[in-house]
Amino acid sequence: MKSVNTDVAYEYVRKKILSGEFPPGKALMTEVLAAEIGVSRTPVRDALRKLETDGLVSIQAHLGASVRKMQLKEFREICDLRLALETHAAGLAARNRTESDLYEIRFALEAMRRLTEGILAADHEQAFLADLVKEDVRFHIAIMTAAKNDLMKKEILRLHLINRVLTVPSTTGGATVPKPISDARRQAVLAKHEDIYRAIDQADPAAAKREMEFHIQELIDHNLRVMSRAESGVLARDLTPEELLYSS
Repeated sequence: MKSVNTDVAYEYVRKKILSGEFPPGKALMTEVLAAEIGVSRTPVRDALRKLETDGLVSIQAHLGASVRKMQLKEFREICDLRLALETHAAGLAARNRTESDLYEIRFALEAMRRLTEGILAADHEQAFLADLVKEDVRFHIAIMTAAKNDLMKKEILRLHLINRVLTVPSTTGGATVPKPISDARRQAVLAKHEDIYRAIDQADPAAAKREMEFHIQELIDHNLRVMSRAESGVLARDLTPEELLYSS
């Protein structure tokens, strides 16, 4: 039976990984984590095994646990799987969506539109980024919900989490993107979200799949161009705030 302490340990480590505070490859020492969290080693070990199942942690005999990191080939394969599933989910959403589903998708889209307009009008975008990412995620989750396939939704969310580990911003910062370039890209991404919503609203599965495929493939291509520049072939972590936007 899973203990409350296991849940506490799981959430603690998971949040550290997803925030980037625990970067890919970081050793996760059971003794150290137990002391930080204030629990015994057993719930920490249980939590790390659960995080391994989630795809966020690697556990190796005699080496222990560490935050998962991937070679480029594995990341490409995960991207291919995500592309197939999210594209199909968009088609299902166009076929199965209810008015309530459309409201949820539209709510997120309208929030994204307001935030994007705020970024375009502002000198600096940092104040908007966290909310923009949240609404982007909300948009995609609403589409998964509208697809009415719980197993598919669960797997897509798992892939989102793995992807997020590799695309959170570095604590040391990364190269900045000129604002005109960033603004143009944000406008293009917002326009594609609007195309996806329109196809689902019009109950057009073929169009919904086509627009979602274009959107996800563009995000994958963009991230892979960045990732492939890592000299060692191991996926880099130092992505910019702009790149974080396209990880959802």
